[in-house]
Formats: sequence, C-alpha cells, structure tokens
Amino acid sequence: MEIAQDGTSARDRNRGVTLAVPDAPACQAINDLLSRIGDKWTVRVVMALAEEDLRFSELRRRIDSISQRMLTRTLRALERDGIVSRTVTPSVPVRVDYALTPLGESLSAPVAAIAGWAMENQAAMMQARANYDAADAR
Repeated sequence: MEIAQDGTSARDRNRGVTLAVPDAPACQAINDLLSRIGDKWTVRVVMALAEEDLRFSELRRRIDSISQRMLTRTLRALERDGIVSRTVTPSVPVRVDYALTPLGESLSAPVAAIAGWAMENQAAMMQARANYDAADAR
C-alpha cells in the first residue's frame, strides 16, 4: 500500500510511476549517494574528469569559482568514496594526477544525464517558478 507523504494527496502523485519503498540499509546508501552528488562541486569534478585525467591546477582552472580548499576537500571525499584516484609521480615539482576510477566512470553517465536534463529543462523550470511566484503573490 502506498502512503502519501505529508502535504501531498494521492492525486498529486504520478500514478504511472511505481517505486518499491527501500529498506533502511538501501535508504542509507541512497542518502549517502545523494549527499555526495548533491554537492555542486562533486558534479563538476566528475564531469571534468570524465573528459580526461587532470592535475590539480588544471582541475581548478576548469571549474570556475572553486577555491583551492574546496577542491581539495571535494577530491579527498571522492577519493575516500572510491570515485577518484590520485596518482603521485615523483618529480620536481611533484606531479599529482586525478582520474575517475571504474566506479567513478560508472557514475559519470548518470551525472551527465542529470546535467543534460537540467540544461534542457532550465527554461521550463524558470517559467514554472515565475508562474508559481506570481500566483503565490496574489
């Protein structure tokens, strides 16, 4: 039996979509993933590394407005999750390259799909927001 979430009624939901309610461990896995990819920097790093392996400075140049600290934190979190690998080449200066792991590569297609959907539907969403705000102001 499906139960409507607080604030919704059965008629508000899309009846054409049927989803099984995940158990607690599955919910935690979903929450962990959404926390990771819900971060705008993670999405941008994954998309940049999907094109090619990059050094830290190259990544920073490709991702406008990210600070060195935030890029470092994002890369460490992605490395911890097994999405990004870090390769240190002893040289002068030391060379550090970042690449997507096979797990990261498998994430890049869904991330690219979400990004594509956002770009394709941005105008419709902006119009919907304007309509909602206009109706809400009355």
